[in-house]
Amino acid sequence: MKLEGIRVIDLSVFLPGPYLTLAMADHGAEVIKVEPPGEGDPGRHIGLSDGPSTVFFRNLNRGKKSVVVDLKDRARREALLSLCETADVFVESFRPGTVDRLGVGYEALRARNPRIVYCAISAFGQDSTWRGRPAHDLALEAESGLVSMTLGGDGKPAISGMAVADVLAGLQGLSGVLMALLRREKTGVGDYIDISMHDVTVGGMLNILGPTFAEDRQPIPAHERTTGGAAFYRPYETKDGRHLVLAGQEPKFIHNLLRAFGRPDLAELCLRGPGPHQEPVMDFLSAVFRKKTLAEWQDELATLDVCYGRVNTLPEAFAHPVLIERGMIRRDESGRRHVGPPIRFRHEPAEPVLREPALGEHTSSILKRILE
Repeated sequence: MKLEGIRVIDLSVFLPGPYLTLAMADHGAEVIKVEPPGEGDPGRHIGLSDGPSTVFFRNLNRGKKSVVVDLKDRARREALLSLCETADVFVESFRPGTVDRLGVGYEALRARNPRIVYCAISAFGQDSTWRGRPAHDLALEAESGLVSMTLGGDGKPAISGMAVADVLAGLQGLSGVLMALLRREKTGVGDYIDISMHDVTVGGMLNILGPTFAEDRQPIPAHERTTGGAAFYRPYETKDGRHLVLAGQEPKFIHNLLRAFGRPDLAELCLRGPGPHQEPVMDFLSAVFRKKTLAEWQDELATLDVCYGRVNTLPEAFAHPVLIERGMIRRDESGRRHVGPPIRFRHEPAEPVLREPALGEHTSSILKRILE
């Protein structure tokens, strides 16, 4: 596998850091998860369980090793520092300044191992005036402006179904780690990566910034191309109370559907771009889609060259034939479902270990030699 031989020390918890190191574990890296004594990663206690761990925890920590270390214990901290001398990557998600107080900051590790790639994930970055302010995903989505563009049917801010800031932080952190490891091949020296969840959320909104950058104004979501202002990029209710979405605004898709529905004259309104002038098209399509059930529309739209999707429930989504044929739904020895690695290599594909570690399961085997 691509990352075989890479050792990762992971002090992160919850979602962003574990999401980063999950990808590395799936592709062959040895990920040693360092957890505090007692309850360990809080993710072990979030949500429902379908086995020895919560679904939340095992989804993010399969294939990793768990070591319990009390960083306030001098001997244990020294053991961890010794372990870091053999590591390639170190990931942490403490509030800025905490790792330095605990003695496991970048300078302390670099002094022992100049090759280490150190990734710190925080809410507002390591050097901002807000560096000490606590915040989780939703707060970062709010501060970045994303929530102002995610509105419910009542026009008020809504909560995204996905932890956007968390996942983007994990993905950008992974990109940074891999870049640093690649550069290390030439320089022999690691690096320090400062991932701000605030930064990455702003960095993920590049496609909706036209009105703000061009005219210094707040976009009106109901008038914009991908947030409700386009008839061919929005949900529609069907006869049975289900929903489908149209999701392609290219002229060919617009012409194909409106011709099939007997209203090619409406295409001109869509081709003028997003905005209130498309409301007649939205009203027409809303009325048409309410005439048949979701299943009936699925059969009919499949015969047309249009970009659409049915709004699946999560149980329906995880029974999706394409996900199954792609190997994205996997089962472990106990029959529990796992989401497969989304990064697919033709050569050296991922071989995820579909088992999560018990708290402290590997403490003795990994730290025994160092502590003796």
